[in-house]
Amino acid sequence: MADDQVLRAQKWVNSKYGSVSGYVRCPENGQTGWGTMNSLLMALQHELGISPVVASFGPTTAAKFAALGDIGFEWDKNRNIVAVLEYALWCKGYWAVEPGSEGWFTGVTRDAVESLRSNMGIGGEGVINVQVARGLMNMDAYVVVAGGTDEIRSIQQWLNRGYWNKDAYTIGPCDGIYSRDVQKSLMIALQYELGIAAPNGNFGPGTQAALKSHPVAQGQSGVLVTLFSAACVFNSPTYSADGDAVRTTWRKEGTFDSGLATWVTAFQRFNKLAVSGNGDYQTWAQLLVSMGDPDRKVTGADTRYEITSSRAKWLYDNGTRYIGRYIYDPPGSTLDKEIKPGELQTIFDNDLRVFPIYQDNARKLADFTYTSGYQHGLNAHAQAESYGFNRGTTIYFAVDYDATSEEIASAIVPYFQGVQAALASKGKKYTHGVYGSRNVCSTVSNKTFARYSFVSGMSYGFSGNLGFPIPRNWTFNQIKEYKVTNGSDTFDLDNDAASGLDKGVGSVNDTGGPADSFLAYVQKLYDLAGTYGATGQRRSQLVMEYIRHHDYGDKDLENKLGWWYLIGSYDTGFVDYCDSNGMDVENFFTDPFTGYQLGAPHMMATANAHLLKDQPGTKSDANGGDVGGWAGDLMTFWADWRNSEQEYADPQQFCHDRLAVPGVASTFGFNDLIEDADGYLLARAVRGGKNIVDAMKAHYNGSGGLSRFTSYFNGRWGTATNCKTSAHHALTDLEATLSAAQLRLITLARAALPNDYALLPGGSDKLAAFEQGFADAIVARIGMESRKAETYKSNQQRYLAAARTRAAR
Repeated sequence: MADDQVLRAQKWVNSKYGSVSGYVRCPENGQTGWGTMNSLLMALQHELGISPVVASFGPTTAAKFAALGDIGFEWDKNRNIVAVLEYALWCKGYWAVEPGSEGWFTGVTRDAVESLRSNMGIGGEGVINVQVARGLMNMDAYVVVAGGTDEIRSIQQWLNRGYWNKDAYTIGPCDGIYSRDVQKSLMIALQYELGIAAPNGNFGPGTQAALKSHPVAQGQSGVLVTLFSAACVFNSPTYSADGDAVRTTWRKEGTFDSGLATWVTAFQRFNKLAVSGNGDYQTWAQLLVSMGDPDRKVTGADTRYEITSSRAKWLYDNGTRYIGRYIYDPPGSTLDKEIKPGELQTIFDNDLRVFPIYQDNARKLADFTYTSGYQHGLNAHAQAESYGFNRGTTIYFAVDYDATSEEIASAIVPYFQGVQAALASKGKKYTHGVYGSRNVCSTVSNKTFARYSFVSGMSYGFSGNLGFPIPRNWTFNQIKEYKVTNGSDTFDLDNDAASGLDKGVGSVNDTGGPADSFLAYVQKLYDLAGTYGATGQRRSQLVMEYIRHHDYGDKDLENKLGWWYLIGSYDTGFVDYCDSNGMDVENFFTDPFTGYQLGAPHMMATANAHLLKDQPGTKSDANGGDVGGWAGDLMTFWADWRNSEQEYADPQQFCHDRLAVPGVASTFGFNDLIEDADGYLLARAVRGGKNIVDAMKAHYNGSGGLSRFTSYFNGRWGTATNCKTSAHHALTDLEATLSAAQLRLITLARAALPNDYALLPGGSDKLAAFEQGFADAIVARIGMESRKAETYKSNQQRYLAAARTRAAR
């Protein structure tokens, strides 16, 4: 929407300075943007006597502005400078002056500047000096924006307030978002506190040495603890051993308490650091830069060089257990980096495991398109098969340059969508991972379901590594490049921290799939159900009951009573029978189609519920069978939103950001939706006459998982309207099972029931937005599968046509 005052600013600056040397006209659309702020900055430079003008508030601009002194009430030495500043205030959203009076620094202007300075965190009188002017003439926001938090804004304001008058410090944004500018502000503040002679925001030798001599620990207090806890907030959440998100709060008062120590312990475990709960050097480094301590002991590495027997022995003797190697070297390359014949066996013979990397140039924006991603996916599949890599292996596709957020959205994500479609067209034998900056890895994982992230952490100066936490699904983090000398042999090696999520490959040409061991386990349970005396559908039901019985039926008294009421008890005699025959509950197995670890108890509880209670005759309705799957997850997710409403005022955006999004910690995560979908589909198959073993084999060893979301959506809802309406019924209907579930999953989580919330002003609209967000999330998942199918079909046609053309030549 156009803003009249911004439009006045644009017209004024273009008409007055359009002929100035170097000036670039801004769009006249009434919308604030970099073009408008840069035009105002160039106008300011012209008034300061700079020629030609440029879109940068550099040293010359700063020196000439500083020479003016403070610009405040009734300052009229140059009315055009005042006008430029007032128009910049308009573009920042401040009521700068009575419209039409620009050029006079009035009381209204003074009040606007006081508000600006207050929002910046620096306070003071309503005057503009060089530091304030620099902060005014850009696109930094000083109020919380969408996705920002008040806590991070408080840290930003505290940093500005404490250091804005320091020579090396620049007033930073106060928008509530952790970004590279905030990271640099934190680093400069830390360098001042450490006594670094010339703070510059870089993680250089002087800063590293100072941090080694300034650890912080529980029980200590002071400004270093304040800065340390700020860094912890910027890297929050971290994750527990169980995968749960662990958050911390800022200790503005500077006290290292037990709560902070608990968070630090989880952070250290997640990042594979020595666990102490204290802020030692390695922890400081991991909080501040993407490579962390580059000299720490790690268990992973990658290289373009062949791993010979002597090199493999050296690697193992020096602690390496995982080695990354390339499965392709593009034509014209002089690096000779592809795996050599017999090399894999040499790696395996020396007790090393390998993770495959695919890179075809990938060093500039032009290398990334949907079409190239599709071709690379097909080629990677063929190359991986030629080496005998087993089903379920993750192949890491490289983004080997500092892609900006705009480039990631416009080119990198489409490239990986092409990769994803190509691998799917080949039966999803292999899953795709991503190599690149933290921003690349997180975004690609969220948008294209990349299974794992291989982070280019040693490129700590990348914009995509500054201001971004390490991805939740990180498997390897590249931290140091060096030359190995092994007798007379030398070769280059990159050291990689390994999270353990990706175990790599220890053999090739295996005939099984990643879910085979779990399928064999289900077969044993099914056989036991037969010898126990069950027949027909009851045998499959007993399998479901056994796998879900502890987590969804016997974990504690509340759990037991709740699930007994929702879907009934389980056959305790069969549980005892299985236990006496050496069985136990297997909690996880690997999904062959995504590489994700699926929770078997949750999936089987969903299947059990849908098996016992058929879906409603009307697809827009909801019933007790749904509570065992999507409806129960949605109730929990409602409570999560209600307890997060201060951060997420918009419930639909909350759903878009956190409902079934890969790599995002959530009470209704991506894994949960897979388990809901698969549980539903397995129950439908059993209801249709299959036994649970055959149903699972058809789903996981056949092609069922390729279109699980589409099949789930079409079977359960059919339309987006039905999906939203059934969500409303699940959250608000007073049917006995649904209302009991609402009480247990919402009220006991200290959240208002949706029916009660809808009675509040605006509550009904927000409830509808939440329900729409759920439908959006489901439709987005089926949309991705539909796009893959369509793009595969069209690309296959183009591919075959091109092949025929080449053959005809």
